[in-house]
Amino acid sequence: MRAPDYFNEQQRQAIKDAIEKAELTTSGELRVFVDDHCHNTEAIDRAIMVFEKLQMHKTLLRHGVLIYLSVDDHKYAIIGDTGIHLKVGIDFWNEAKEAMLMHFKQGNLTEGIIAGISKAGEALSKHFPRAHDDTNELQNDVVFGD
Repeated sequence: MRAPDYFNEQQRQAIKDAIEKAELTTSGELRVFVDDHCHNTEAIDRAIMVFEKLQMHKTLLRHGVLIYLSVDDHKYAIIGDTGIHLKVGIDFWNEAKEAMLMHFKQGNLTEGIIAGISKAGEALSKHFPRAHDDTNELQNDVVFGD
């Protein structure tokens, strides 16, 4: 089964809606990338590659957050750019991963991703509140690897 097959249209829309809801309170940017495989690397390393591929490092305040999931390898990562990482520290990312893992263990991929989005959105809104002239710098759709 390929990565897109793990999510029906309603689940994809639920993830997109969660991103849009989180971004209503922050100038930060959230993305979700789902791969079949990590391509013989660790999830965190693959997430860093994808982060750059999606040009998430080009946000004005360096406050992009990526949730990465490899469905066949059962691996995942949540990472943030320099701006947000300096504000929240490593413990935050570990807490976000744990919130996601609770759902993943039960086979609930969509709910796990949404839990990560929610956690990241809370941190982003605290440290990077939405400005009156904020524009959405990155698309909110789930991106699937090849």
